[in-house]
Amino acid sequence: MVRCSTRSYFGCKIAVMDGTLFALHLSTEEIEANIASVLESPKDNGTLEMIVRRPAVNKREIVESGFLSIENGLVGDNWLTRGSSRTDNGLGHPEIQLNLMNGRLVNLIAGSRERVQLAGDQLFVDLDLSPDNIPPGTQLSIGEAVIEITAVPHLGCKKFVERFGIDAMKYANSDFGCSRNLRGVNARVITRGDVRIGDKVVNSTE
Repeated sequence: MVRCSTRSYFGCKIAVMDGTLFALHLSTEEIEANIASVLESPKDNGTLEMIVRRPAVNKREIVESGFLSIENGLVGDNWLTRGSSRTDNGLGHPEIQLNLMNGRLVNLIAGSRERVQLAGDQLFVDLDLSPDNIPPGTQLSIGEAVIEITAVPHLGCKKFVERFGIDAMKYANSDFGCSRNLRGVNARVITRGDVRIGDKVVNSTE
């Protein structure tokens, strides 16, 4: 199982993972039995439920508030320096600056709020993230900031399997899962500003 120790540094909770596997993962049947409540997330006027910075590989900082920068994404996160194989300069992909995931779904497959951070996304929201509701180009206001949903797909990967199980990954990546963006969406910052847990997430597309 992935061992996740939580320590406090400068008021931030930091989870350090050793890369081993969790013993308990939900089956497809268990996910399907509870998916109805996930699909009831609001279509607008949602809520920012958790902010997670990734200062280094396999490290997490759960913070009450953060600053979204046009240049650096979530300040304190390693998006830019971690880089991407999709860019010529090796730096972070500008359309994968932020990862958003539905808070109801991740709480379901994680089993506890303490394990939500392992998903690797920075912003967890109670909002319908389906492409029918927020297609690429949709602008969302969160606190003082505005972000824009991009067209780059956000899919489950090997680490997602290790942390939440093969059934969760297959379910999120299935036709049904993709039709609702269960794994989440990618976004970029278009207006910088502070965001805080509890901020409303509002469709501000003009």
